[in-house]
Amino acid sequence: MENSAIAEFKEGINLLRNGYSAKAIERLRHAAELEQQNPYYISFLGVSVARAKPKAAMAVNLCEEALRLKRDEPQLYLNLAEVYVSADRREEAVEILDLGLKRLGNNPRIKRERNALGNRGGQVLSFLPRRHFLNRTLGQLRHKTLKHLRGKP
Repeated sequence: MENSAIAEFKEGINLLRNGYSAKAIERLRHAAELEQQNPYYISFLGVSVARAKPKAAMAVNLCEEALRLKRDEPQLYLNLAEVYVSADRREEAVEILDLGLKRLGNNPRIKRERNALGNRGGQVLSFLPRRHFLNRTLGQLRHKTLKHLRGKP
């Protein structure tokens, strides 16, 4: 049974790497069903769901569950961050990568991805919490305006 799960996982990863996310879902789901407590299988299933379907909640739940099972694995932080970004939850991606760096030290892969996401902009209204809807809305407007001024679509 374990060999079957490993074979399914490897095939799912190959499909995912080659851009066949929808096909990878079935292989990774089968691997996760065979070994229900394997965080790698669960996490990569979440990544494949995020890449193939607009089911962000399901993908996030899978990756968060995997990270709860094994908090000392850098790849699980990277997978969750990827799923957050694909769900337009960039701020949470930054937070999870920062948490990974805090827990695992200066992991070069996490650090590289964290740097790729860049720094967060300052709060527009400093007297309100960062997550307040006015700060979020005005921050998004500022981002779109700056992007437009730089000539990027």
